[in-house]
Amino acid sequence: MDVLKKLFEQHFQSPVTRLDPLQGQLGGSGRKIVRLANQSHSAIGILYDVREENAAFLGFSRHFRRHGLPVPEIYAEDLSQGAYLEQDLGNTTLYEFLSTNRTGETIAPQAMEAYRNVVAMLPRFQVEAGRDLNYKLCYPRSSFDRQSIAWDLNYFKYYFLRLAGIPFNEQALEDDFGRLTKFLLSAAHEYFLYRDFQSRNIMWTGGQPFFLDYQGGRKGALQYDIASLLYDAKADLPPELRQHLLNHYLDVLDGFIRLERPTFMHHYYAYVYVRIMQALGAYGFRGFYERKPHFLQSVPYALKNLRWLLHNITLPIALPALMEAFNSMLGSEKLQSLASDAENLTVRIFSFSFHRGWPKDETGNGGGFVFDGRNLPNPGRDERFKALTGRDAPVIDYLNQHESVHQFLASVLSLVDASVGEYQRRGFKDLMVSFGCTGGQHRSVYLAEQLAKRLRGRNGVEVIVRHRELEKIQE
Repeated sequence: MDVLKKLFEQHFQSPVTRLDPLQGQLGGSGRKIVRLANQSHSAIGILYDVREENAAFLGFSRHFRRHGLPVPEIYAEDLSQGAYLEQDLGNTTLYEFLSTNRTGETIAPQAMEAYRNVVAMLPRFQVEAGRDLNYKLCYPRSSFDRQSIAWDLNYFKYYFLRLAGIPFNEQALEDDFGRLTKFLLSAAHEYFLYRDFQSRNIMWTGGQPFFLDYQGGRKGALQYDIASLLYDAKADLPPELRQHLLNHYLDVLDGFIRLERPTFMHHYYAYVYVRIMQALGAYGFRGFYERKPHFLQSVPYALKNLRWLLHNITLPIALPALMEAFNSMLGSEKLQSLASDAENLTVRIFSFSFHRGWPKDETGNGGGFVFDGRNLPNPGRDERFKALTGRDAPVIDYLNQHESVHQFLASVLSLVDASVGEYQRRGFKDLMVSFGCTGGQHRSVYLAEQLAKRLRGRNGVEVIVRHRELEKIQE
């Protein structure tokens, strides 16, 4: 992190006083992202060791800003060390803004208007800024060509279909992939393709959208990016809203090019399918292969989109093996179990010792609550309890005798209970609650167990308890 601190101090002419990791902000990208700040300034620092991708992001960012597009300003860079510093656009993504402003299928007007603003901005990236973009910066391909499509389709085949145990005839599926690729490439593809135009790559700041994560951009067809946004799995946009936003996008696009809507729509749903397959490949790779289960939470929403497409859309080309694979996915018990899991809120409760730092958040959501139990009476100072833990009756009885313990627990329960209710209402899937004490053996273990006892049995809540320091002892 020293290189980021140096870049910050050189740019702002003042030292960093606070450095906060922003884990999970960019999902599975592998970047290290931190917020650097002092009393007067704030910036986002990135560390990533793929030079070509960094160069693409920095070059695209400067190009887009010259066109007046809302992307982060680049403050400083050191590509030799894979580091750069960019404008801090806050903490609220379009996805989070949507989640805050919806109840189930009912989406508040301000969220719908936010999406209208976003889709209206897309043609400016695709057409206006795409005309004079230096496509030599693109990495790993300069266009969404046959090779790019093959990578996406094989990603889906090997990391999703195979790992999910979905049966398919490999040659028949390859034949369908060939037909699909030829059809996709028959669409006009001389525009800028953002590549990952979805709700977590758009920040919502001051009532306006700002755009991130376009370093994988390349030349391609117009249909891909609008499909990416409207069929973004966990955003779970209702079909009526998707159609409204597509119409709005096409109205705006008509002001940039001579648009023939039937021609656009002829290819559109094939691009919807290929984008969903690319996303499923990513979920499978991160979830099944790398065993990062939070990525699998998006799978049920992608299946919901596939079900709608299969029931409502007929493609202009026949893809029988691929459609059979999709139907097998919808009937898969393994994937249906993911759908059941996705309906629950998982509360992960940890106990730990402050000497060894806070537990790491494995969900990609960035944390939750951390409570400090060191102000409570310490059973570890009593010889009778040294070999025991917060799960043993003598320790529980000792702590239950102290009013300060009950007051502490009541405050914790009030905070956590309110968050659990709000998380469930907004459709969030993970909440992390950690209790720390000096040794991670008595007070923190007791507090974690007490919270778990209160939450177990609550509808739609799955409770997972881990006592980190006790696990170390057992090893």
